[in-house]
Amino acid sequence: MKFDRLLSILLLLQQRRLVPATELARRLEVSVRTVYRDVEALSAAGIPVYAERGRHGGVRLVPGFRTDMTGLTRDEARALFVLVGQSAHSALGLDRALGSALRKMMSALPAPHRSAAELTSRRLLIDPDGWLGGQRDQTGLDELHEAVLTDGRLRIAYRHSGRATVDVYCVDPYGLVSKAGTWYLVADHEGRPRLFRADRLRGVTVTAEPVRRRDGVELVDVWEELRRRVESRGKGTVVRARVRRRRLDMLRRITRPHFLGVAGEGAPDAEDLMTGGDPPPGSALPTGARPADRAGPAGEPARTAEGRDGRGDDRRDGRGEEGRDGRGDEGRDGAADGDAWLTVELEYPVPAAVRQLLQFGTDVEVLGPPEAVREISRAATDLAALYSRTG
Repeated sequence: MKFDRLLSILLLLQQRRLVPATELARRLEVSVRTVYRDVEALSAAGIPVYAERGRHGGVRLVPGFRTDMTGLTRDEARALFVLVGQSAHSALGLDRALGSALRKMMSALPAPHRSAAELTSRRLLIDPDGWLGGQRDQTGLDELHEAVLTDGRLRIAYRHSGRATVDVYCVDPYGLVSKAGTWYLVADHEGRPRLFRADRLRGVTVTAEPVRRRDGVELVDVWEELRRRVESRGKGTVVRARVRRRRLDMLRRITRPHFLGVAGEGAPDAEDLMTGGDPPPGSALPTGARPADRAGPAGEPARTAEGRDGRGDDRRDGRGEEGRDGRGDEGRDGAADGDAWLTVELEYPVPAAVRQLLQFGTDVEVLGPPEAVREISRAATDLAALYSRTG
């Protein structure tokens, strides 16, 4: 609605001295022409707002003008009080400030909206940290936070993954981003966007040089570019393996970033990944399907999976796929269905990463491709040699 848009423009202008019309148009999802029409409407209503032309122009409020109206709707008030786990605020030393700010906002809300906002804060909680991540070292993060606010170039000492040495860079910071419990410094190095994990920084110094950010580029823009770059990396190695049914849920949880699906099963939903419950009936996942191919609710897992000869459960004796002990899926002596084999697919960036599956012992067998089987075989041989010397 136009009223909401006018209020949004006014609030944005109160936050910053000058906002380009193109940025207002992008944020409000309208054309630049519509922005200028809205500015004229605000001016006609007595709001001291005007447009400045030129390369560094934009829309500006007369200095010193403020308004106390909030114009919050009931849903907007509730949205402010959806609680986010305080780990991110605590890492920045802002956990107490967050609690104080929420109390002040609650008291400033219109009376009809307070009960809904309070109930929302008690019933909804967002925890951005991953499962079983442990306590990460956040030493020095509050100092890094202060450093990126100075608008000066930073000289950082950084240890890359797998290296013992430290490299030194001079970077132009855009800000900090917390992703799944890990903090990153987002900055330009020699004019190109880069990500630096905060827990690998070994020193940060604010230089006397002013920061040199690219014109019109904000933190959210650089982060989106870097995120897309990470997520659109080339196709990795698709690994086929078979797993005992009783270990399937644990396999899903531990290999979640790499897990593609179970043959005959649809995409596992979030609840299934977190709780280990069986997925509801739904569409099937064809062998070789990629993550983008999996959509909709998950289907029931197949009772048996393909063996190495590719014939599935159609064995000569007609009793289904035999395990190594020759008893078949359920076993002649009535063994639990948890010993049944299921075929799964996983994707790893390089074949060597398939070694992750060694932790499941004989409950997971890698079937292909050949380079993944060779990698597991080499690793098992090396482990056997190591422990034969120490045993």
